[in-house]
Amino acid sequence: MALNKIIVAAMLMIVVFAFAISPGQQDTGADGKNIVKHSSIVTPSDPYSALFMMATAQEGTNEDTEITVYNQDLALVKEKRNVDLDAGYNSIEYVDVASRIDPTSVMFEDTRYPDTFVAEQNYQYDLVSSSKLLDKYLDKEISVTDSDGTTYTGTLLSHGNGIVLKTDGGVVSLTDISKIEYPDAAGLLTKPTLVWQVYSPIAGNRDVLTSYLTGGMSWKANYIVKTNAADTKADVTAWVSIDNKAGTSFNNAKLKLVAGDIHRVYDRPIPYPKYAYAEEAVAMDAPTAFAEESLFEYHLYTLDRTTTLKNNEIKQISLLSADDVPVNKEFIFDGTQDSKVRVVLEMTNSENMGLGMPLPKGVVRVYKADTSGQLQFLGEDEIDHTAEDEDVRVFVGNAFDITGERKQTDYQRISEDVYRVSNEITIKNHKSESVDVVVVEHLYGDWDILTTSDTYTKKDSRTIEYRISVPAVGTKTVSYTVEYTY
Repeated sequence: MALNKIIVAAMLMIVVFAFAISPGQQDTGADGKNIVKHSSIVTPSDPYSALFMMATAQEGTNEDTEITVYNQDLALVKEKRNVDLDAGYNSIEYVDVASRIDPTSVMFEDTRYPDTFVAEQNYQYDLVSSSKLLDKYLDKEISVTDSDGTTYTGTLLSHGNGIVLKTDGGVVSLTDISKIEYPDAAGLLTKPTLVWQVYSPIAGNRDVLTSYLTGGMSWKANYIVKTNAADTKADVTAWVSIDNKAGTSFNNAKLKLVAGDIHRVYDRPIPYPKYAYAEEAVAMDAPTAFAEESLFEYHLYTLDRTTTLKNNEIKQISLLSADDVPVNKEFIFDGTQDSKVRVVLEMTNSENMGLGMPLPKGVVRVYKADTSGQLQFLGEDEIDHTAEDEDVRVFVGNAFDITGERKQTDYQRISEDVYRVSNEITIKNHKSESVDVVVVEHLYGDWDILTTSDTYTKKDSRTIEYRISVPAVGTKTVSYTVEYTY
């Protein structure tokens, strides 16, 4: 009896299988293969259509979307979406892509069947508008209602300055229009769409991975440095600001940031659809952690949770926070480039100094509390990408109470290709305490210091530095004679 049941069940399975591949559902192509053509139109509001973005659906998981943002107006978008495919060729509309997408960068992968592939792709960005609808309906029938409520139906002849219709009663020109009715949207889209012809060897439900590059997204770091009363230590915080103008939002996405200067090949830009951007909003996330790792010759920062990047929004996320970082305040006078004494704060980006992670380039803003305890802005500077254990130097501004003057005191031509120059640098300190000042001098050609009033350090083949102490409410002068040979 059991054997008979197995035989009957097997026969039923054969009948069902034969019915499923009956000739009525097949189309024999020119190559002799049975190819079924299946079309799916995708809308994010319909979770039962053949393809939809899981990252924006309620039941989506955090792994559905991953965004890697670069410094150079570029992002890599990776998505996992679900699709029902028939055996053969399927027409798929992949919606909710970034309007700044580079369609030549799209990659597609069926996670289950590697033989599934995109045979053809079209990027459609002819978005619906009143002007485009009228263009589409030239020489076609529409209905126009004027301000008096009279409706005219006829063939659209032109729409440059008003509407010209050819009706049964003759040609009508309308300028004061209250409503225009069209039979349909004429195939225009409400948002940019990738239209694929996808070939699948077998039918079934799949998870497909898609990635593409898009413009309109960038990120930068912003640092806040709060110095103590003596300017010897500082509290340092860093935030990353992600600017999304890609033309779409990314909900509950994994976020990664690449710091480094990647090389790109720029071609003629694609005429992307234009949008009226709203004023940018700034969203600040609570302090959190980024995990840092090396990637090729760059550095990758991965947020430890998912986040939402809304279109036309700048989101700020905490990158690091360190207290009591040792800082060194330097006064620098370079008389060949500036008549001011520059104030520079220097920190060492090392773990034992409280930092110790690769710092992405960005703007550093320096603050200090006044006698009432209120923070005051001192100045800002931009730093480049800074590796671990390297020094960070921030030009804060020019000193008010310390001045410098450089002058040439003597010039001698010794021979046709040898001459001597004497220079004198005077630093005046109007402060009530002594200060240390770095005096920078630039030399050129083959040079030799013949005489000097103070000890100098050779920084490179064309630069020397004097480190001098200037007394309170006092003056210090440095002089030297250099011989140049050509």
